[in-house]
Amino acid sequence: MPILQGGHRFDEIARQWHDLAERRLAYFTELYRSGRWRHYYSQEYFALRMLDVIRAAKVWGDIVGRPHGEQQAAHDDDHRHAA
Repeated sequence: MPILQGGHRFDEIARQWHDLAERRLAYFTELYRSGRWRHYYSQEYFALRMLDVIRAAKVWGDIVGRPHGEQQAAHDDDHRHAA
């Protein structure tokens, strides 16, 4: 496999993390639908974990979906609107 240069390599890594986050979301969704989560988690803890899983999938999707310059601009905009 040829060595990818700078930004291309980071894009590939981000896609891999996004894929992992999506698989994790699918797993937690299946746990919820089947009710198996009750064997492993309390209701409150599972809800917190599910929120973390959803948030991670969204963040990695945002990273993969925008060019690098737009990511920084969006990050800056988020901080400006928070005040």
